[in-house]
Amino acid sequence: MDKSDSIIVYSAGWCAFCHAAKDYLDKQGVKYEDRDVETKPEYATESVTKSGQMGIPVLDIGGDIIVGFDRPRIDAALKSHALV
Repeated sequence: MDKSDSIIVYSAGWCAFCHAAKDYLDKQGVKYEDRDVETKPEYATESVTKSGQMGIPVLDIGGDIIVGFDRPRIDAALKSHALV
């Protein structure tokens, strides 16, 4: 799997924590796929299916699901998947 394919961020344009999470990944130099749950309802369904919750952001880092902008968990997942 290409490293750029191993991170998905489920987000929405109005979500401040989504922007914070994406800014954080950008600062880490990590590539990710941004899936806007407002423009594509199937992304919202995917997010809920993966996380079991309605909240965003949801980060899928190599199969590790993180709900919210949880920097320690994001750092741990990035390290465990050798993405940083």
